[in-house]
Amino acid sequence: MKSGSNLEKILRAGHFAFTGELGPPRGSNVEAVREKAKPLVGNVDAVNITDNQTAMVRMSSWAASLIAIEEGLEPNYQMVCRDRNRLAMQADILGASALGIRNMLCLSGDHQQFGDHPQSKGVFDIDSTQLIGTVKKMRDEAKFLGGADIDGPPKLFIGGAANPFAEPHEWRVHRLAKKVAAGVDFVQTQCIFNMERMRTWVKEAVDMGLTEKVYILAGVTPMKSIGMARYMQLKVPGMDVPNEIIKRLQGVDKKKVADEGIKIACEQIEEFKEMKGVAGVHLMAIEWEHKVPEIAERANVLPRPVV
Repeated sequence: MKSGSNLEKILRAGHFAFTGELGPPRGSNVEAVREKAKPLVGNVDAVNITDNQTAMVRMSSWAASLIAIEEGLEPNYQMVCRDRNRLAMQADILGASALGIRNMLCLSGDHQQFGDHPQSKGVFDIDSTQLIGTVKKMRDEAKFLGGADIDGPPKLFIGGAANPFAEPHEWRVHRLAKKVAAGVDFVQTQCIFNMERMRTWVKEAVDMGLTEKVYILAGVTPMKSIGMARYMQLKVPGMDVPNEIIKRLQGVDKKKVADEGIKIACEQIEEFKEMKGVAGVHLMAIEWEHKVPEIAERANVLPRPVV
């Protein structure tokens, strides 16, 4: 075992993993984290704790991760390359492991110009693939990037992100291969709406033998409204929302649009259960955490296995 986390145990045992997401508040309100955590307990194997998502200042991901642990959740601690140099990153990696965090997701981070501090300096001392390699070196070799020995290496299950939809499509699987070579243990994909493109990308990963080396968790986001679907189609970089999704949402009564969004998400999850190369689903119910129990029930992923 690399970290002994619940997520690692679930995946190693061959179970279909089901993870969730929790965005920390824009303040120090602990109860806001606890309220978001409640509907996730018992319904997910781990929960992503985002790191200044959308480049907006929020409670730190390591602090929210500790609150999540108190509430009975296993955090998947996110760290972005935008905000720290390699000294701060390695220090936070050690601190997270020392405090009981066992999963870590290595990300580049949304560019600061899209957030509430566009004048801030983007650090990007290392990129997300190099961050994966950093954590692996610290964990497996007990070495800092500078070469010095670590007294008590961090025990972390290393995650990364993958976007099958960005151009050029033919290079996306090779980007995944780079992260596998760097030492990633699992990847979570961008929100998936273009299922045809996702099927192609997964097949490419299978054909290259990558799915024998990394666990792929497919990103699923239920659409709450037609406005949300249009926004994601037009305004969110790297997102691929086919017109068919919007037309389907437009085809139901206004009061049933959110339910139709959940139905689409559940249909996706059912397909991913049978898709060769996919080891689980990462559910991103954006600011909709209270709907996770319903979605998990309708997607037939309950009860969660205990390993």
